Amino acid sequence: MSDPEDTGRAFGGGIEAVLDRSGLDALVQALKRRGRTVIGPIVRDGAIVLDELDSAAELPFGWGVELEAGRYRVRRRDDEAAFAHSAGPQSWKSFLHPERVRQWSADRGPGGELTVREDRPEPVSYAFLGVRPCDLRAIRILDRVMSGGRYRDPAYLSRRTGALLIAVECTEPGATCFCVSMGTGPAVDAGYDLALTEVLDGGGHRFLCRSGTGEGAAILAEVPCRVADDATRTAAAREVREAAGRMGRSMPPVDLRALMRDTLEADRWDDVTARCLSCGNCTMVCPTCFCTTTEDVTDLTGDHAERWRRWDSCYDLDFSLLHGGPVRATPRSRYRQWLTHKLGTWHDQFDSSGCVGCGRCIVWCPTGIDLTEEAHALHQESVRENTP
Repeated sequence: MSDPEDTGRAFGGGIEAVLDRSGLDALVQALKRRGRTVIGPIVRDGAIVLDELDSAAELPFGWGVELEAGRYRVRRRDDEAAFAHSAGPQSWKSFLHPERVRQWSADRGPGGELTVREDRPEPVSYAFLGVRPCDLRAIRILDRVMSGGRYRDPAYLSRRTGALLIAVECTEPGATCFCVSMGTGPAVDAGYDLALTEVLDGGGHRFLCRSGTGEGAAILAEVPCRVADDATRTAAAREVREAAGRMGRSMPPVDLRALMRDTLEADRWDDVTARCLSCGNCTMVCPTCFCTTTEDVTDLTGDHAERWRRWDSCYDLDFSLLHGGPVRATPRSRYRQWLTHKLGTWHDQFDSSGCVGCGRCIVWCPTGIDLTEEAHALHQESVRENTP
């Protein structure tokens, strides 16, 4: 391994360098040599999804997306950018907090004796390549929820501990993005091991890379690259700055926590829930929703049983089922619970908003419900009611 000082320019305890396309593949190979399972975006089944990478050639070079409420399409671009696409149907939650996890299994022997075996997840060393700033914040939020309190989730910790995060600053937001409103992008601020900014201009196709941890700097030292130049830094900063001015959506410039608290009886809830199917799509694609339930299954003989934990949704009628019936029996109460928790009472539980502005819930809602539109409508109704 070479000295990091010979690889790039040191800054604030980190390293800054420039990679070309071959350098990006060298980065993937360096991660694999370290025993990392590299996960990144690929094009498959008409979408840009997250999957294991064998090389950087599998990244979606030349692919972008068209997003709108209730609509998602991949499209060919006029260039070969690798990361010029917005958030897809998956988030990194799928790897850190999988949708189904077996907790234990039990077998009954010939004499009726019972053997119970706890499932312990196999250790895995992840490297996430292409983490958007909004998703980087979502991982930090999940860290607080799943491991920051008194009760820690060992299944989450086994996947999260040691996971290496390679962020990519956003240079082309989608029509449903609103990370600026939530203070989560398009630049990355903290929580990464390496951060990339893709630049594609007259100077060529390249990636400004900076390290955020010692391990990130050590990995960068293994990768062929060159010292960062001022032209690349300037171009990278400009791309990110301009992306901030091209957000497709925005939240009203008010205290969203107070807005949710003060509009619980607003007429707008009736309007939105007339369109809501209570399908739970928004919770499934949300990078921070974490609710689960358990289900027990047996084989036909009844001699083998398993307990599984799986994702659940507050839109499910049985989610709040108690003796005598569900606490939230109407679509209105369930949609209101989701939105007010996400934007409001999440602060009371976890000291932050539960929304990172990725826009997935807007894209994957089958009826095109847009939470930013609902927040604006609630704000407008509140202003009308409080105007003499």
